[in-house]
Amino acid sequence: MHVVVPFAATEPKTRLAAALSPSERSTVARAMLADVLAAVVGAGHEPTVVATAPLDLDALPIADDVRVSTAVSVDERSLTEAVNARLPNGCGDEAVAVVMADLALTTVDALETLFSADADVAVAPGRGGGTNALVVRHPDFRVDYHGASYLDHCEIARDVGANLETVDSFRLATDVDEPADLVEVLVHGSETDRAPASLRELGFELDADGGRVTVARLENSTTE
Repeated sequence: MHVVVPFAATEPKTRLAAALSPSERSTVARAMLADVLAAVVGAGHEPTVVATAPLDLDALPIADDVRVSTAVSVDERSLTEAVNARLPNGCGDEAVAVVMADLALTTVDALETLFSADADVAVAPGRGGGTNALVVRHPDFRVDYHGASYLDHCEIARDVGANLETVDSFRLATDVDEPADLVEVLVHGSETDRAPASLRELGFELDADGGRVTVARLENSTTE
């Protein structure tokens, strides 16, 4: 199985601007990418990062075995176009999995559940109707990441005659787009994961004083 990990190498995670400076967003985005790549390699696959700009793997906080197992392909096209260019076209093409780079909570077990789904198209939806990960085996299926892409992908699968399986996974459904999402990273990330470590290094901690858990930043930690 070919595993594609799209990554916005320039100006990543702009919706986190209220909490993080541009350089901090880049740091956290690369930490999340590192965690995703480690999980993909741990699941027995060699991922290709499809980046919008050149990406230096040596600068990522990843282990040597993950680094040597990972390839980088630069593609400046939109997410939809870049992914569609890599999906099966028939003639015995192998299955292609697409795993988003901001799934900071993903684990080997979560990915193995997705990868082992017995369907032409297996989709792990995100919160709010997005598509966080999928596996495509049908040669006529193409993605469309605009709007409620999970619903669109269900319809596209029906239109091309592909059977579809929805993979219900908390860890694959949790992408990090908004400042409130940082709570999930700090609550559910493991001690060895880079994403929660990067947030703590930037001074973030959980704050439950108001009843609902949020994140707070230490007073001596400021954005640029």
